[in-house]
Amino acid sequence: MKKNKSAEKDKFSLWLLAWPIFIELFLQILLGTVDTLMVSRISDNAVAVVGFSNQLFNALTTLFATVASGAGIVIAQKIGSGQEEAARTVAIIAFKVTAGIGIFLSVLLVAIPGPIATILQLPAELLPLARIYISIVGGGMILTAMISMLGTAIRNTGNTKGPMYTAVAMNVIHIILNYGFIFGAFGFPQWGLTGVAISTVVSRLLATIVLLFIFVGTFRRKIVFKDMAIFDRGLFKEVLVIGWPLGVNSASWVFSQLAIFSFLAVLGSTELAARTYMNTLESFCFMLGFSLAMAAQIQIAHLYGAGKTKEAYRAVFRVLILGLPLVIVNAFILVLFGPKLLGVFTQDTEILALCASLLWLNLLLQPGKMINMAIGNSLNAVGDTRYTMNISLIFMSIVATGGSYLFGISLGWGIIAIYASMIADEYIRGILSYFRWKGRKYLLMKEDELLREQAAEQETVLQPGVKGLASPL
Repeated sequence: MKKNKSAEKDKFSLWLLAWPIFIELFLQILLGTVDTLMVSRISDNAVAVVGFSNQLFNALTTLFATVASGAGIVIAQKIGSGQEEAARTVAIIAFKVTAGIGIFLSVLLVAIPGPIATILQLPAELLPLARIYISIVGGGMILTAMISMLGTAIRNTGNTKGPMYTAVAMNVIHIILNYGFIFGAFGFPQWGLTGVAISTVVSRLLATIVLLFIFVGTFRRKIVFKDMAIFDRGLFKEVLVIGWPLGVNSASWVFSQLAIFSFLAVLGSTELAARTYMNTLESFCFMLGFSLAMAAQIQIAHLYGAGKTKEAYRAVFRVLILGLPLVIVNAFILVLFGPKLLGVFTQDTEILALCASLLWLNLLLQPGKMINMAIGNSLNAVGDTRYTMNISLIFMSIVATGGSYLFGISLGWGIIAIYASMIADEYIRGILSYFRWKGRKYLLMKEDELLREQAAEQETVLQPGVKGLASPL
């Protein structure tokens, strides 16, 4: 029994959770960089379309992220409290719901890709490419939904390696297919951006199949087809109570980014391409910190479910101590070597000049993102999702989006002002989240709940004894 408890504890240690997530993210980002490099060989316009479309897809994923994210936290909490059967039921319900949402989104994006791109202010010269890319990749949103839910469910049981291996294989296949379609290699037709879109869908289909195979055996009792009929209203309500604020929170960020990309599109395709290239480079700055933050969310949810509130409280500070120096050093390295790396992607002097300025601003941006991610994830892990939702709605709308429009578009200060607005938003939300975590509101509520349970158990134990003493009289 002690051995099983020790193995369970090790399974949810920060390092064992974090390193597979880091490897997964690193290789995804690395292969994503190669992907961007390949697409840049088609044209800078193709890069702009991919960057813009990805923001659109990210915005739409919030519709199923509500269920997936909430389910992940509930699964970790249930496992922490020893209720694996309940965790299994949550996973099954969430899978069915996210798949249904994914089907709806796929139909929508195949039906009206052009009008969607037009509404979002995509420059006219990019519309023909956007229609093709959005309809093909968007048609595979059902796969994106399933990958998101399956990966989240599997990770929150403590198995971060399975999604890691799957993601790596998916991206390697994607790169190989990209190379074939872009350059006409391996006997593939030279289909340019259309081929890149097909490559994306095929690689995601294969990843979905693998994750399904892992998912059915991830709990002690194997999931079978007849389990798809399972539905527990109480458990689904738990998922939604935690999940809907997470969905709104995620939507706030994604729609803010989508609005900012629309503002950049108004400025021109040069600014849009510059931001897309910067997104690729910035990803390398915070990936280890982001991995630690994701691992901390799983660990803290598990500790919270087990009633270990003091350990849960301290966990976030360990993440910050590890993560902040890493993102700062990485951002500074990017300042030094970023211009040379950007030269690999494009030779456009205007784009390179813009990115050179943005690299310095990125040095300020990344620590704020690290603080926000680590503490925000920790608040979410204990169920304090409404607070993170509220500050996201307020400050992303007013500071990030509103500031970007006011200073970047209305006052004409351009992309530099847009970056400054995003930096201000990250630090404001990070500071507010820090003081919220220091208040320990949900941790104290959990401690009170545990004390009430212990008192009830003691009363139940003592009651038969009292009756026994009274009976002879």
